[in-house]
Amino acid sequence: MMRTGTSSLESAPPVVKDYPLKRAVCNEIVIHGRVIEECVLPRPQRWIMHMDMDAFFASIEQLDNPSLRGLPVVVGGEHRGVVSTCSYEARRYGIRSAMPIVEARRRCPSAVFIRPRMRRYAEMSALVRETLTQFSPKVEMASVDEAYLDATGLERLFGPVEEMGRRLKAAVREVTGGLTCSVGIAPVKFLAKISSEQRKPDGLFMLEPDMVPSFLATLPVSSVPGVGKHFSEELSRLGVRVCGDVSRYGEDFWRRRYGKAGGVLWERAHGVDPREVVPWSPPKSESAEVTLDEDTRDRDLLRTWILRHAERVGASLRRQHLAGRTVTLKIRYADFRQITRQLTLDHRICSTESIYETAVSILDGLELTDRVRLVGVGVSGFEAGGPVQLSLMADARPEKNEGRRDRLNMAVDALRSRYGGDAVMRGRIFAHRSEGDSGEQERRADREEARRLREQH
Repeated sequence: MMRTGTSSLESAPPVVKDYPLKRAVCNEIVIHGRVIEECVLPRPQRWIMHMDMDAFFASIEQLDNPSLRGLPVVVGGEHRGVVSTCSYEARRYGIRSAMPIVEARRRCPSAVFIRPRMRRYAEMSALVRETLTQFSPKVEMASVDEAYLDATGLERLFGPVEEMGRRLKAAVREVTGGLTCSVGIAPVKFLAKISSEQRKPDGLFMLEPDMVPSFLATLPVSSVPGVGKHFSEELSRLGVRVCGDVSRYGEDFWRRRYGKAGGVLWERAHGVDPREVVPWSPPKSESAEVTLDEDTRDRDLLRTWILRHAERVGASLRRQHLAGRTVTLKIRYADFRQITRQLTLDHRICSTESIYETAVSILDGLELTDRVRLVGVGVSGFEAGGPVQLSLMADARPEKNEGRRDRLNMAVDALRSRYGGDAVMRGRIFAHRSEGDSGEQERRADREEARRLREQH
């Protein structure tokens, strides 16, 4: 604050008058008849935007094949497995993501079932991401078809944040050749995601700060990200069905009874979400799974699929220069019971052979209590040290055989990249194909990979 004159302030107390001036709050200070203004700019209102592509996979299929427009389209295969996504025409029949294909066929026998084309979807996703970065330097891809943007303080560039949302929607439609997206705008991340679901498809919904309390008061707790089916059922037994009910119990109750999940629920029910938009975060795991053509107890068949998964997971890890210490085996039985078992090693691995051997050792220790419907393999436990430099020297690592395996896998990856995925095939997998496997289960693995990518956040 500036001061004028030589007299003491005690002899002439200042007169202070507050009034708004544009976005600043100014103090008009009168000292000895002279007016001095001190303007303090408040912190800009925080705005988070969530962009969600509408029925992304199915919409791409309808875009590429106009004859499918207006028809119920289901992306996810032909017989077993689950729905990756479906068009809005199919949703009118009650079909939804993760629904068994058999049930989807029962509900809509006339639906068009299409095998996923992950390369095409990834290509369109990259176009969308590039477009989003033209609106904000902070873009976080939550999955292949949705993203968060930090829109705080961008009004000078794009006008009011709601107008920015409209311009973003128009830009996405243009760059993709006609695909639509829905946009939610809110002060915090989880509310932005919920807002994007309010006016689907091709909608825009903005939740102003003063609307948050009334919005949360009637919001079902099942709509809060992280509140799954079982947690929601337990909350219902407590009489907690909407976020407004959470305040019936104190914060200490939620944290004592449900730990971290209870604390997060309390925060979300009160509109608190301190998470920032993170432009990039390293993956926490890599996995692959498949629903088998027929339920089986055949361990040899399961080992063959574990090898296929190990190849897929290992190749992905090597492309990202990652390696992990924990290998997970996932088994889903014919009655849909599911178990997962993990084994953590004392060193990181990314070679197909090491992933396979570890997963098979887990399988060998399991007593299969029923026929197996689904088998999956995952690798996690990537150290915080970051990417791994794969070695070309056999003695560069203390772990036995890893150096040799790295060199072999790098050579195989290079050949497949140049000549196609079938250019080099392991004998066990080749033998399995020769015995009559048409490749449909491999295609189903692709579909389930598509579903996994769509659901990750």
